[in-house]
Amino acid sequence: MDQNKQTIQRFYAAFSALDAEAMVACYSADIQFYDPVFGLLESREMVGAMWTMLCGRATGWSLGVEAVEDLGDGYYTCVWEARYLFGPKRRLVTNRVKAHMRVQGGVILEHSDAFSVHRWSAQAYGWIGWLFGWMGWWQRKVQNQARAMLFHHLERG
Repeated sequence: MDQNKQTIQRFYAAFSALDAEAMVACYSADIQFYDPVFGLLESREMVGAMWTMLCGRATGWSLGVEAVEDLGDGYYTCVWEARYLFGPKRRLVTNRVKAHMRVQGGVILEHSDAFSVHRWSAQAYGWIGWLFGWMGWWQRKVQNQARAMLFHHLERG
């Protein structure tokens, strides 16, 4: 198995164990990360703060990862599925995510996760998420809340 694929497997093993520090160690200093909830995050500090915050809040956690696929030229993809309890009502969320990564020399340079915000919102927020989760204004609201929590987490250090 090549070094890059091993890095991705190490990343998801750390994610499964909610070890944000080990996850972040797999990233380059100038990592570019994107997902529909947090938007674009650039730098190990920002992405690391996101993972630290998420791992620190996770309850009822489990993670499954399908085989990592080498797409060539340093690009890899896989599907991962997380199950966890969300928010004060402790709603069970099952989030199926398609990940894309660019890895070079055993370091992740780019990482993007794609998933249905509507499906996630319906699970996380109940009927109101189901009703509005497909709308752009709702998705911006969720993203703004997530980013505000992230910046608050960064300020607390």
